Amino acid sequence: MRKLIVLLIGLIAISTYAFADKVTFTASAPDAVVTGDQFRLSYTITTQKVKDFRAPSIKGFDVLMGPSRSQQSSTQIINGNVSSASSITFTYILMANATGEFTIPGASIIADGNQMVSNSVRVKVLPQDQSSGQSSSDGSSSNRASSGNNTSSQDLFVTATASKTSVYEQEAFVLTYKIYTREHDMQLNNAKLPDFKGFHSQEIEMSNNAKWTPEHYKGRNYYSTIYRQFVLFPQQSGKLFIDPAQFELTVRKAVQNADPFDAFFNGGSNVVEAKKNISTPKIAINVNALPAGKPADFSGGVGEFNITSSINNKDLKTNDALTIKLAISGTGNLKLISNPTIKFPEDFEVYDPKVDNQVRLTREGLSGNKVIEYLAIPRHAGTFKIPGISFSYFDIRSKSYKTLKTEEYVVNIEKGAGNADQVIANFTNKEDLKVLGEDIRFIKQGDVQVAPKGSFFYSSIGYWLLYIIPAIAFVIFFIVYRKQAAANANVAKVRTKKANKVAIKRMKLAGKLLSENKKESFYDEVLKALWGYISDKLNIPVSRLTKDNIEEKLIKHGVDEELIRDFLNALNECEFARFAPGDENQAMDKVYSSSIEVISKMENSIKH
Repeated sequence: MRKLIVLLIGLIAISTYAFADKVTFTASAPDAVVTGDQFRLSYTITTQKVKDFRAPSIKGFDVLMGPSRSQQSSTQIINGNVSSASSITFTYILMANATGEFTIPGASIIADGNQMVSNSVRVKVLPQDQSSGQSSSDGSSSNRASSGNNTSSQDLFVTATASKTSVYEQEAFVLTYKIYTREHDMQLNNAKLPDFKGFHSQEIEMSNNAKWTPEHYKGRNYYSTIYRQFVLFPQQSGKLFIDPAQFELTVRKAVQNADPFDAFFNGGSNVVEAKKNISTPKIAINVNALPAGKPADFSGGVGEFNITSSINNKDLKTNDALTIKLAISGTGNLKLISNPTIKFPEDFEVYDPKVDNQVRLTREGLSGNKVIEYLAIPRHAGTFKIPGISFSYFDIRSKSYKTLKTEEYVVNIEKGAGNADQVIANFTNKEDLKVLGEDIRFIKQGDVQVAPKGSFFYSSIGYWLLYIIPAIAFVIFFIVYRKQAAANANVAKVRTKKANKVAIKRMKLAGKLLSENKKESFYDEVLKALWGYISDKLNIPVSRLTKDNIEEKLIKHGVDEELIRDFLNALNECEFARFAPGDENQAMDKVYSSSIEVISKMENSIKH
């Protein structure tokens, strides 16, 4: 029996040690006090194996008592789990004797054989109240208390303050609504804020639990808390107004009972509730127009910014995607800045830019990065120059316009699979003329031979041949044309019938590439299937197909407009997903399924 008890005590001791928290040493004191007030300064260590407690030098306060030592310990067992807690607290009683903010350094102690130092504490000492009879000049307005309510506008009010009252267009400033009270039992029932007409507003996120702190305001001490804060961006120049905000509050006060019997049985006082309506003053904001002389590339940016750019690749093949990322960083109206324009060559197919706002809200505005991703696909081979981006903004500090520029890029595009031969003509002189085949000739210059005098062309053999030969040629051309038209009709019919089979064959190969996770080959094969299918169905060579004429031709063949959009979206999705960031497998699966679906629907819709 004795061995069993010893074993049980040992298990409890081991469990207690295992579940014991890490030893901490913390100091605590009120955030704010009033001169002449007494308050506690405590140092708590979460173990009882301590020695050599050393208090810091306490300046700015009178030490009335301390340090006094107290010990606490507890053990509990919940569902078989044993936990224990023990601590020692060293307490001082201090009195504030001067206004200001004071820092009390951390104390030191040896706990479990280790030297430990506590945190320091910061205490704000407020001056004592001035005469309560002085008039209020806090800039807020409120309705006087109703009958039976002794809470005056000096005991409870709300302020609305702007960090700046003279700004430029799009310059950020902070609007703060703050509640001041001397009543401990107060409840906010409802608040109606203005709509900030003429401003773009963004609210600063705050904790759900309001923190009330002592504050000396206009000669009196209050408990205050920030109710809401907004960062405002004025959208026009002139004198703008922020309308008053309306607040409905309830104050509960203990009123001395005049009836001695009620006072005896009910504790001597009754609790009376009184509602109070408060409105903040209207605030005027002078908004200055941006100075004249805006640069042509001004994007509306107001603040302090920097700009950088990067390109994914300078050596590509036709139909490969080229991506330029532009990052605008700094502080200001980042989200309101228009996207700068990149002048891509005309041979590039350009997509709408993708914008990612990586910003946080600060008192100076939005701070962080605005990343703009431009996607373009070159359709022809050659060497192309992409000019640098010029970005202008209004600098708040220097109150002037500044222009930033990025580097230009020279990209080399090689011919890739699936591109048709292109004819490029420059008619500045005949040496620069480039042609296909030999169907263009220049007029030959030199001596001209003239027929001898007395030689007549009329009624000659050559004369009659000019009539006979064109007639024979016309008959031959007509016969050949009819045969060729019939042959072409048969070929078109064969191509149309085989279009679905060819597309299915290509999609099967794409499915195999998908399972092997060959991204580049997969997207190439899906694009061949889509373009090849529509080429066969419409009997138009791939080299003559564009997204614009596909839509026109499909409408003529009686295809529903929604299905046409689905087909074009499948093309765009395939081209964009190939280079878009994210889950590659998910993107490939989506492209594969949507392509098969749209080909299947198209097969039953094209009318010949």
